[in-house]
Amino acid sequence: MDTDPTPAPAAMRDATAAPQPLAGVRVIEFTHMVMGPTCGMVLADLGAEVIKVEPVGGEHTRTLLGSGAGFFPMFNRNKKSVEIDLRSEAGAEVARALCASADVVVENFRPGTMEKYGLDPASLSAANPRLIHVGAKGFLPGPYEHRTALDEVVQMMGGLAYMTGRPGDPLRAGTSVNDIMGGMFGAIGVLGALLQRGITGRGMAVQAALFENNVFLVGQHMLQYAVTGLPAAPMPERISAWAIYDVFTVRDGEQIFLAAVSDAQWAVFCDVLGFDDLKADPALATNNQRVLARPTLLPLLRERLAPRAAAELAAIFERAGLPFAPINRPEDLFDDPHLVQTGGLADVVVPDGPKAGETVRAALMPFTMDGERLGVRLDPPRRGEHTDAVLRSIGLDDARIAALRASGAVA
Repeated sequence: MDTDPTPAPAAMRDATAAPQPLAGVRVIEFTHMVMGPTCGMVLADLGAEVIKVEPVGGEHTRTLLGSGAGFFPMFNRNKKSVEIDLRSEAGAEVARALCASADVVVENFRPGTMEKYGLDPASLSAANPRLIHVGAKGFLPGPYEHRTALDEVVQMMGGLAYMTGRPGDPLRAGTSVNDIMGGMFGAIGVLGALLQRGITGRGMAVQAALFENNVFLVGQHMLQYAVTGLPAAPMPERISAWAIYDVFTVRDGEQIFLAAVSDAQWAVFCDVLGFDDLKADPALATNNQRVLARPTLLPLLRERLAPRAAAELAAIFERAGLPFAPINRPEDLFDDPHLVQTGGLADVVVPDGPKAGETVRAALMPFTMDGERLGVRLDPPRRGEHTDAVLRSIGLDDARIAALRASGAVA
């Protein structure tokens, strides 16, 4: 099991070696699920102080089961948590005061929700003209903006499920691609807005959306149709751009992905596997010729490769510099030697559920700055863990905080 019964607190970890370009930037986050929290996590990993405003009792994502069990611990590291009841006027007033102290506000609620509490861009920017407001939505403003969107919804309506599944069997991608990328695009918008504010002194409203993110993802297939006049087929039935770009079932039923995506790679492929006859065949001389020959070439390669062991093929392709991949499951990545040796995984303490208090490893941002991965400064917070400290930072004394807590406006 990937746990440690005696974790070191995040405060004891040295995550300060990496650059923190957003240090000093305060972000107030009114979010749930994946898209909004991803936006906040990107900013937090870059060094911003991100304060997550949760409802009294905590964000419901904390208690999701099944595929949702990893949402909160994955997307809420490096954040502080306060619990505020926005439905009470006193709680909404506290939230507005927090936003007045902030550089950035991130929210991912349905259109019209934040207006009810005076937390919409117009209201907040009137009090704080330097504020950058990020709305992480299902759709950008237009005919669909009031629809309820989920990653699965936009994958279906945006062509991604069609491309991923077999013909007649649309299938969503195996992770929350639009939620995660939509949050990233929101964070990119924040970075641009911060630069612009440095010039003009004024903030701006930024919006990112699941549907538009999905359209961007399938844009290459849209352009394929525009350029060729032929609709893109679902991936299992696609006309591949590459002749060898496939999963092969080999000895003992193991599987491995193998590829040769250029004429030079094809020559090496044939050399290292002893396929001199295929290398010499003039009908297979170019990639496009091999693409057209796939209906006969692929069955032949499958037959020849079937007796080989996956580990043997991996070693051959590694030495030759050819593309290959084992078919891993997500849980296999905890022991991936590259991730382990390069620090691609970091310890976080689980805040909720049956494993609360235990340490697990989470994937870090997939880039370095000055050669350093952006690490974990704060574990995913326990609900309301930082309420008192954050409220003191905006001038509330202990008596006022106690009164708010007694009224149920904060917890």
